[in-house]
Amino acid sequence: MKGFVDDIEKLTEGNDDFRRVLYTGRYLQLVLMALKPGEEIGEEVHEDHDQFFRIEAGSGEVRIDGKATKIEADDAVIVPAGARHNVVNTGNEPLKLYTIYGPPEHRDAVVRATKAEAEAREEHFDGATTE
Repeated sequence: MKGFVDDIEKLTEGNDDFRRVLYTGRYLQLVLMALKPGEEIGEEVHEDHDQFFRIEAGSGEVRIDGKATKIEADDAVIVPAGARHNVVNTGNEPLKLYTIYGPPEHRDAVVRATKAEAEAREEHFDGATTE
């Protein structure tokens, strides 16, 4: 089968990895994330692409260009290209979310169990797609 079809809520809630790239297309990429209590993605800016987040479990806040907004399960967030942003788990349980980058940000099929591993071994998109 071409493309990606699966139960995204089940996959997201079952994910314990800091970052898990599920599918990489030419123009979009689907990534699961799990943030431990007190953990954050880390402030970043994507000059050339937008980013979508969907929160499936937990609570926290998203910061976009200095404005903090509380987030919780079932919330969606869109960060436009060029906006400085961060997602922080302010709750007492893992913050589980998925994100869609357009265009892709990470190398296809990358799995990073922890934030430290992601920071030490970050590999940006190299042009290779899932199929």
